[in-house]
Amino acid sequence: MAAAAEPGARAWLGGGSPLLGSPTSSPELGAGSRSRSGPGSGPGSGPERAGARPPGPAALGHIFRKVTLTKPTFCHLCSDFIWGLAGILCDACNFMSHEKCLKHVRTPCASVAPSLVHVPVAHCFGPRGLYKRKFCGVCRKGLEAPGLRCEVCELHVHLDCVPFACSDCRQCHRDGYRDHDLHLHHWREGNLPSGARCEVCRKTCGSSDVLAGLRCEWCGVQAHSVCSTALAPECTFGRLRTMVLPPACVRLLSRNFSKMHCFRISESTTPEPGEGEDSVDASAPAGPGRELVVPESSKCPLQTLKIFDGNDSVLRNHSRAITVPRQARNQEVLEAALRAYYITEDPQHFQLQALPQPAQAGDLGALGRFWSGGTVEEEGSRGPGARDGAEAWIIRARPRTQEVLKIYPAWLKVGVAYVSIRVTPQSTARTVVQEVLPLLGCQDEGPESFQLVEALMGSRQVQRTVLAAEEPLLDRLHDIRQTSLRQMGQTRFYVAENRAVAPRVSLFVGGLPPGLSLQEYSSLLDEAVASKAGLVSVSHVYSTQGAVVLDVACFAEAERLYMLVRDTSVHGRLLTALVPICQHTKLPPDCRPLLVFVNPKSGGLKGRDLLCSFRKLLNPHQVFELTNGGPLPGFHVFSQVPCFRVLVCGGDGTVGWVLAALEEMRHRLACPEPAVAILPLGTGNDLGRVLRWGAGYSGEDPFSVLVSVDEADAVLMDRWTILLDAHETGSGEDGVADAEPPKVVQMSNYCGIGIDAELSLDFHQAREEEPGKFTSRFHNKGVYVRVGLQKISHSRSLHREIRLQVERREVELPSIEGLIFINIPSWGSGADLWGSDSDSRFEKPRMDDGLLEVVGVTGVMHMGQVQGGLRSGIRIAQGAYFRVTLLKATPVQVDGEPWVQAPGHMIISAAGPKVHMLRKAKQKPKKSGTPKDVRAEGTPAPEGDSK
Repeated sequence: MAAAAEPGARAWLGGGSPLLGSPTSSPELGAGSRSRSGPGSGPGSGPERAGARPPGPAALGHIFRKVTLTKPTFCHLCSDFIWGLAGILCDACNFMSHEKCLKHVRTPCASVAPSLVHVPVAHCFGPRGLYKRKFCGVCRKGLEAPGLRCEVCELHVHLDCVPFACSDCRQCHRDGYRDHDLHLHHWREGNLPSGARCEVCRKTCGSSDVLAGLRCEWCGVQAHSVCSTALAPECTFGRLRTMVLPPACVRLLSRNFSKMHCFRISESTTPEPGEGEDSVDASAPAGPGRELVVPESSKCPLQTLKIFDGNDSVLRNHSRAITVPRQARNQEVLEAALRAYYITEDPQHFQLQALPQPAQAGDLGALGRFWSGGTVEEEGSRGPGARDGAEAWIIRARPRTQEVLKIYPAWLKVGVAYVSIRVTPQSTARTVVQEVLPLLGCQDEGPESFQLVEALMGSRQVQRTVLAAEEPLLDRLHDIRQTSLRQMGQTRFYVAENRAVAPRVSLFVGGLPPGLSLQEYSSLLDEAVASKAGLVSVSHVYSTQGAVVLDVACFAEAERLYMLVRDTSVHGRLLTALVPICQHTKLPPDCRPLLVFVNPKSGGLKGRDLLCSFRKLLNPHQVFELTNGGPLPGFHVFSQVPCFRVLVCGGDGTVGWVLAALEEMRHRLACPEPAVAILPLGTGNDLGRVLRWGAGYSGEDPFSVLVSVDEADAVLMDRWTILLDAHETGSGEDGVADAEPPKVVQMSNYCGIGIDAELSLDFHQAREEEPGKFTSRFHNKGVYVRVGLQKISHSRSLHREIRLQVERREVELPSIEGLIFINIPSWGSGADLWGSDSDSRFEKPRMDDGLLEVVGVTGVMHMGQVQGGLRSGIRIAQGAYFRVTLLKATPVQVDGEPWVQAPGHMIISAAGPKVHMLRKAKQKPKKSGTPKDVRAEGTPAPEGDSK
């Protein structure tokens, strides 16, 4: 037995994300040699793959050989063209290199990458798509066919390579209770911009031809693989360090919740490889290890074989195809089969077993007989060409009487990364723990206080299992290999303290009826999902929005409730369930994290792309999709953060939605007045124009957007409350028979009554009928113009159908078709409705002066002239309190959201405290500002007051 020493290394075990040390000693690897691992120990290892500096030139698992190049090829290390006809290729992962660059290789082979992961964290793969000029992180080939992309990091993979991707995604939260060392760089190889510059040598390190170069997924620093060793290992989060929510400040007991659940990412309908799909197409381009190298002079006929790596792949019908000459020896076929599954162990430990046709067809009876005792093809037992009758083969591990197994410490602060012990038929989980503790310096500890934990580090989920004390370990290893040889390479064993961790999982449940009490919500949930009273309690109630937060004291019950709530309807409305996180208040002094809300339905597909970009640039825990529970979950998660900012990506309606939720949550927030920035994705985007964020998002770099938010200035803006009180008017031709209950809406930009609301209503109805056509601002404006032309001769004499009081004083209305209350100097996609002319009757308008301006328009023609800058509206009044009486049912719109309001009263008044908005800083100082610019300035708001 031996211990791999690594001074200062620490290993931990958290729910799904254990922090691991890594070995430092392993044999040297030269061109043409193979890296073989001891049985059961996994391949030879080097320093960490994720979260640490790239490893040294020691054995990285590659199977290098010299090859003859037949087409233009680039080096995967220096990204330069390989001149001549000779190159160095890894048979397992397709890593290509100059012979001179071989000694500088730091990138581990895909066959050993899982064993080098520092912090096993599963990926969040989104829907399949075409990613041009991107390369697979497993086989290193281009993504010419549809592939998958992790929604949290920059990993791109082929669909067939997903099972072989190691769990090296970013660690974005604490999972358990432990101290943290310095936050290290998290390197991701390749897929850099073509103009990327190395942080060390300042030369180009990106490539559009091969998978080359490194990039830290937290701070964004880029470097050559060789140059990265010159950088400090600590990551400072780069330019966005004040906006990023540090992982050490976030705690989440996730246990069996997937990363997709924790990050609130909509799960893809893409099936797992082998689920509902045929096996790999034999006619597809050969992947790593699928072709056996044949001399050019040889004209031997070739055959394609299906290879399975265990019982699980047979059940799923998930095979890998290899192409070999019919005259190839069984040993050569076995080596090609092992390479297809990225297995670089000694082929002497494996053998091929023919799979009968009934078993291939899914006959469970045949499978049972096959697994209970099938015929094994021994090397040399059959002559060349004897494989003609069998097209499918399964790789089996030969029986072993003993193995050398690596055991990693978990929760224990020790000076070694792992210890190696010999496992015999008499070894059980208890005896292994007893043998490991003295090697870890814990000889004074009682073995009964520790347990052996098995962790399966899958690319989609990291699962752990506590082994029974008397479970034979050698049999356990045999069962894992029978299930899947690939899984054996992704399995680790830890010795962990056997202490009970009191689970406390928070579940956010939305979609409930609003206005209920805590007892009523508890009874409703108990009836709908049969929650257990002793394990589930309601910790927060958001009555006005119909949402509660449940505290669950059992992982199994939390998982059951989560899955059940998502398929449950209450009063005809489908419930939503989210897994919020518990924040630590120990943020760095200069940290002011950004809470991001994205409406993926806004701006066509741009909202969805921005959602993915912000998850990668920031911590995914601070990015929320508004179609999944609305703004409330985000504000709940940030309720204890002492100082933060908000970015809303959407149209003016989305901004109003978030501001309304902020107003309701203000008294529950430790930062009651966070400043709000806007990334305009709607059609009009009037508020975004006023605050200098532009007329609409047109594909700017998301990183530049975040930098602009960080540099933006805080200003104040008025918010207004509109009380809609309909009353009974009889049963006249235009009347309504029943009175509607009063309701309150919030306004930020403007409120329109009459013709402009009627146009908005027609546009809204057209969009509801065919939402797929309204994916661009140009098309939306075209529809709006068409609707306006249809109303050009329409007249309803609005001034005869409404009454207006300003500051309780009756105001006589001129002959108009529309009445508009404006709070900002932008209306109808940037038009100046009030105008810039001075008027002694009114004060100069400002967005924070506590006053609204009332303007009238005479019809569609007048509105068109205003939007063209030829005219302004008819100035009617200015004040802080308004009462409008509607004599007939009239179209009304508030911040672009239209409806038909029944006869009654509308009371408009200030909505309490002003809101803090972020105005984009000017790029270049202007010599003189227009009156419109002056009115949009507002009063600077010191954000120190919001802490």
